[in-house]
Amino acid sequence: MNLNLPRTALLTLLSAGILTGTPSCVSQKKYMALQTQRDELTKSRDQLQAEKAALEQEKAQSEEQLRNNLLSKNQQVNQLNANLGSTQEQLKEREARLAEMQRVLEQKDQAVKNLRQKVADALLGFNANDLQVNLKNGKVYVSLSEQLLFKSGSTKVDPKGQEALKKLATALKGNQDVNVLVEGHTDNVPIARGTAGMRDNWDLSVLRATEITRILTTAGLPASQVTPSGRAQYLPVATNDTPANKALNRRTEIILTPKLDELFQILEQN
Repeated sequence: MNLNLPRTALLTLLSAGILTGTPSCVSQKKYMALQTQRDELTKSRDQLQAEKAALEQEKAQSEEQLRNNLLSKNQQVNQLNANLGSTQEQLKEREARLAEMQRVLEQKDQAVKNLRQKVADALLGFNANDLQVNLKNGKVYVSLSEQLLFKSGSTKVDPKGQEALKKLATALKGNQDVNVLVEGHTDNVPIARGTAGMRDNWDLSVLRATEITRILTTAGLPASQVTPSGRAQYLPVATNDTPANKALNRRTEIILTPKLDELFQILEQN
């Protein structure tokens, strides 16, 4: 630049350069560098803003999902608590029924033991080989040999046997909670041909059970409480291979079973 120009001209030239914004070569490079830096910063800013918006959106979605999950879990917990309360109540009711059932069973067991003792006391004095009183499976079994009750092939009870049956009926009188089952049993020897009113051991065992039932009911037991049945030779207590074993099988069993109506009612409630 010519510094010898008049001051007015010099000021004019400087003003023109400033107004036109024409930079020098060095200034132009700096300007371009700054322009590039500004563009990069602007781009970075826009990218960061986009990432921030995406993160905010993701955060909002995550928070919503967490809220929904928490609500669902709370509902599940509430449902489980309700189910637990209902289950605990059911368990209490079942425990109460089980306790009641246990009480009834213990009561029935004691009643059966008392019944066995009462029957044994009533029949005390009879030969143990001819009459036995046992407790089995919650029932009282009164087993009477053929020798005590009947002559061979007969359905009429001997006087000694009648005495035993009447004492048994007396011991059972008034005890309406006991079912009485009279079972006739024989050995495997066929009855003699031509025996009046009988074809086989079925008939013999049934007729003997029926005769004993008549004696018990005549002595005072309600007919509705006593049931006669015949098992013939099909439920032996010993093998029919010796005279002694055959004698054991020729027997009558009077089975005393306590009624379990109260227990069945509890079971039905379950």
